[in-house]
Amino acid sequence: MESTEQPRNVSGSMQSPRSPSSLPYLSVSVTDPVKLGNGVQAYISYRVITKTNFPEYQGPEKIVIRRYSDFVWLRDRLFEKYKGIFIPPLPEKSAVEKFRFSAEFIEMRRAALDIFVNRIALHPELQLSEDLRTFLQADEETMDRFRFQETGIFKKKPADLMQMLWDVQSKVSDAVLGKEKPVEESTPDYEKLKHYIFELENHLAEAQKHAYRLVKRHRELGQSLLDFGKAVKLLGASEGEPTGKAFSDLGTKSELLSIKLQKEAQQVLMNFEEPLKDYVRYVQSIKATIADRGTAFRQHCELAETTKLKEINLDKLMLTRSDKVGEAEIEYREIKAESEEATIKFERIVKRMNEEIMRFQEQKTEEMGVAFHQFAKGQARLANSIADAWRALLPKLEASASV
Repeated sequence: MESTEQPRNVSGSMQSPRSPSSLPYLSVSVTDPVKLGNGVQAYISYRVITKTNFPEYQGPEKIVIRRYSDFVWLRDRLFEKYKGIFIPPLPEKSAVEKFRFSAEFIEMRRAALDIFVNRIALHPELQLSEDLRTFLQADEETMDRFRFQETGIFKKKPADLMQMLWDVQSKVSDAVLGKEKPVEESTPDYEKLKHYIFELENHLAEAQKHAYRLVKRHRELGQSLLDFGKAVKLLGASEGEPTGKAFSDLGTKSELLSIKLQKEAQQVLMNFEEPLKDYVRYVQSIKATIADRGTAFRQHCELAETTKLKEINLDKLMLTRSDKVGEAEIEYREIKAESEEATIKFERIVKRMNEEIMRFQEQKTEEMGVAFHQFAKGQARLANSIADAWRALLPKLEASASV
C-alpha cells in the first residue's frame, strides 16, 4: 500500500518532496502490521516506509519489513552510543498471550512504534545515526544478522572490557583501602533536574491511572446501555401499542448510545491514555540517562583522584632517583589521558542533557496539550451527543405516557 503522508522536515513541519527548495526532511511511517508464524514463534511484522532527501540515504523512498526486536536493536544501539541524549521509549511487550495479538494491542503498538522512530528521525543528532540508516534501509537478512549478533562479554569491544576491568579494580581497591565512594554530583541544576523528573513520573503515572479508569468506565457504561437496550426491546415486544413502540425506541436509542460510548472509549485510550503512558515510559528513559550521568561522574572523580596519586608517586620516585621512574611516567601519562577522556565524556553528557531537557519540555508541552485538547473535545462531543439523543426521545416517551 503506497504511503500518502507528506514528509516532515527536521523541525516537524510538512514539506513537499517535489519542491526543489524543500528543507532537509526525514519522515518514517510504520504501517501494515501482519502476524507471521504460529505459537510461541509467532510475531508481528511492520512495513516501515522512509521518505527523505538526505544524501546519505539510498533514494527518496525506501520500504523495509521490520519486527519489534528490530526496533529494540535500534533503541539499544542508540542508548549505548549517544550518552546524555534521551532516547525515545519503546512500547512494552505484552506478557499475556491472549492480548499479544489482539487488534487493539497491535494497533496501539504500531502507533507507538511510529512515534518512536519519528522522534529519532526528527532529533538533530539521532537522525544522523548510522544505525538509524541501517534500520531504515537494510534488507531483512542483513537486519537479522545485526540483531542476532552476540552481545555477551566475548563480543564486547576492547574499550568495554577495559572499562569492566577498571570497575572491578576500583571496587576491589575501595574495599581493601576502606575508601569511601566518591561524592555524588550535587549541583543545584542537577538536583533540580532530578527532582523535576521524579515528580513528573509520579504525576504522569497518577494521571495515566485515572485515564485508564475513565476508559474502563466508558466501556462498562457502553456495555450496560447495550444490555439495557436489549432488555427494554424484549419488554416492548410483550406490550401493545403505543407502549411497545416507545420501549422499542428507547432500546434502540440505548444501543446507539452504547456504540458511541465504546467509540469514545477507544478514542480516549488512543489519544489520551496512551500518550500519558508513553510519557511515563519516556521518563523511565530519562532516568536511565540520569543513571549513566551518575556513572560518568563517578568515573571522572575516581580517575581524577587516581591521577593525583600517580603524580604524587611519580614525584617521589623522581626525588629518590628510582629506576622505576620510567615505568611510573608511562602509568601516569596513561591514567592522565584516561582521566581527561572521562572528564570530556562527563562534560559532554552534561551539555547534552541540558539541551535535551529543554527539547523534552517543549515537546511534552506541545504533545500533552494536543492530548488534553482532544480529550476535552471528545468528552464535550460525547456529552452533547448523549443529551441530543435523549432529548429527541422525550416527546415519544411523553406521548406514550399520556395515552
